[in-house]
Amino acid sequence: MQFLKHPSLVKKVAALALLASFFTNAQADILDEVEHGYADNNGVKIHYATVGEGPLVVMIHGFPDFWYSWRHQMEGLKDNFKVVAIDQRGYNLSDQPQDESSYAMRNLIGDVAAVIRHFGEEKANIVGHDWGGSVSWQFAFALPQMVENLVILNLPHPNGMAREFAINQEQRENSGYASTFIAGKPTDPDIFFGQPMNPQTLSGWVVDPAAREKYVEAFGRSSFDGMLAYYKQNYPRGDSSNAAPSAPILNMPVLVFHGLEDTALHSDGLNNTWDWIDADTTIVTAPGASHFVQQDAAELVTNTLKWWLMARQ
Repeated sequence: MQFLKHPSLVKKVAALALLASFFTNAQADILDEVEHGYADNNGVKIHYATVGEGPLVVMIHGFPDFWYSWRHQMEGLKDNFKVVAIDQRGYNLSDQPQDESSYAMRNLIGDVAAVIRHFGEEKANIVGHDWGGSVSWQFAFALPQMVENLVILNLPHPNGMAREFAINQEQRENSGYASTFIAGKPTDPDIFFGQPMNPQTLSGWVVDPAAREKYVEAFGRSSFDGMLAYYKQNYPRGDSSNAAPSAPILNMPVLVFHGLEDTALHSDGLNNTWDWIDADTTIVTAPGASHFVQQDAAELVTNTLKWWLMARQ
């Protein structure tokens, strides 16, 4: 390997090795450090993993994912915050109701409220990605008094989503998979982007082999019917109107992250976000990061999130 003798290349390789070691150690530390527990929402148990002490931060994953998605951010925030990463209902160690209506948005909002109350708090910093982002937006609309600060990853404001569904052909095409999820069932052989729905295919997006093993285990404990129920019960239907729906103006600070390589949710949906929030609004885009920006751009997301939250305490 003659090229490694070049000093600048040696430095780059060493730096990359150090960075890889940092994230590997972070994952191991979080797995060793977290405490597990359950909050109860009208008989449905919601599993969480928590680490750290301080102001409460509740993290809500999307599809297909589980609490471990936030491992880098939990490591970065644990010295200053009490971080609680939940498994949404249907996923991993949380309860998996069989009734499809159990996955309606009102129940998902109730799960987050139950977690906050479980920790004896009246409000929390809410962080959500993908379907967790949808739940977070709706939680802020429905229960603004329970939201200290709102952080959304790769899920534009519902007004922006509705506008793009109405006028953006690329967005409609990118969202075609949702129609398959809504019309199908987990046993369909090509339900998941032309593949069967099983723990291995659902984990295919996870880059880190060690992390992927954890995902395969978690999805093996999850409800595929429950996963699809999120779409069947809550997915927004586009129409021909260009008018954004009426949504309450938010009055808490909002931080939005968006990986620009997201092939499902177009970044054009971010436009005008500031018009629907009557508080400081920060939008951070991550070139080169895809839909799972909290993992693809872990350092950017973690450092920015920590700085932003600490500035508002």
